[in-house]
Amino acid sequence: MSAPAGLRQHCALGRAIAVVAICLLVIVGTYLLSSPAAGDGDTEEEFFSVDAGDDDLEAAVRGAAYANGTLIVSVLNRAYADEDGGLLDLFLRSMREGEGTEQLIAHVLLVAMDRPAFLRCRRLGGVRCYQLPAAQDGADDLSSEQLYMSDGFIRMMWRRIRLLGDVLKLGYSFIFTDLDVMWLRNPLPRLEYRAEEEDLLISSDQFNGRPGDIAGNELNTGFFFVASNNRTAALFDEWHAARDRSAGMKEQDVLNDMKRRGALRRLGVRARVLDTARFSGFCQDSRDAREVATVHANCCRTMRAKVADLAAVLAAARRRLDGDGASPVLRWPPHSQCVKSWE
Repeated sequence: MSAPAGLRQHCALGRAIAVVAICLLVIVGTYLLSSPAAGDGDTEEEFFSVDAGDDDLEAAVRGAAYANGTLIVSVLNRAYADEDGGLLDLFLRSMREGEGTEQLIAHVLLVAMDRPAFLRCRRLGGVRCYQLPAAQDGADDLSSEQLYMSDGFIRMMWRRIRLLGDVLKLGYSFIFTDLDVMWLRNPLPRLEYRAEEEDLLISSDQFNGRPGDIAGNELNTGFFFVASNNRTAALFDEWHAARDRSAGMKEQDVLNDMKRRGALRRLGVRARVLDTARFSGFCQDSRDAREVATVHANCCRTMRAKVADLAAVLAAARRRLDGDGASPVLRWPPHSQCVKSWE
C-alpha cells in the first residue's frame, strides 16, 4: 500500500529542509575557515569599529554623551597610545585616580588618527573609541610622534579642528582635552558654566587675571568647553577655513590671531578664559591644591618629556591624597624634562 499523498509531501518537504540546512553548514564552515584568525589582534575589534562616515561619528558621539548632549573628546595617534605608561595610559590613570573623575570616563570619546591607535584603545576596555576616516589630501600618516610645530604636528591639529566642528554640527557640546592634560579632580563644577551667557570656555598659556579679557589673554586650545549652537559652528568653520591662508601656523596661533582681529565678537561668540589657579599648565603652575582641577604639559616639546614630568605630577598628587590632604600647597616636582626638551 502506498503512503497517503499528504504524508509523501511531508517527507519530501523534510528532505528539502535537511538539504538546505546541510548547504548552510558548509557555507558557514567555509567562511569561518577562510576568515582571519582571531589571534591576529584585529578581528575582534572589527565588530566594534566605527571608523567611516558621518553616521558612524554621530553614533560614537551619541554613545559617549550625557543626556544633555555633552561629552568629553580627546584625540590620539599611535605614538600617544603605543606603549604602556605612555600619554594615553597617564591620561586614563589621572581620571581613575582623580577626585570625582572616574565616573567621567564613560563620557570620554577617544578619537584615533590611525588604526594602531584605535586597536590599542579598544584593547584597554571600558573606554569609547572612534577611528577618524582617512584624510582626502593623501598625506594621512600621522601615526608617529609629531614634534611641536613640525608639519605633521600642524596637520594633526587642523584635522582635530575639522572633527570638533563636525561634532558641533551634530548638535553636541563638548569639553576637548589634550591627552597631556591630567585630570586631578572633576573640572565640571569648576567651569562654572552659565548656559545663557557663554559659548566658549578656554584655557590660556598666561592668564592675566581677567577672565573676560579675551584679547589680552593668550588662549590655549589644549583644554576648552564649547556649547553647540550656530555661533560656535560658524566659528569652527571660519577657523578651519583659515588654514588655507595660514601656512606654517598651528590652529592655536590662528585662533589667537582671529580673536585679536575681532572674529569672536563679530560672530557673537561669548567666551571666557579659564583661571590657571584651577586649570593649570606647566607654563603657569597653580599652587593651590584645593583649587587645581587639571594640569597641562604645555611648554613641553617632546612626548618623552611630557610622560616623565606628568608621571611625576600624578605621583605628587597621589602622595597628597594618601596623606591628610590638609595642605593647601601642592608641591609640583620641577618640570626638568620639559625644560630639557627645548635644548
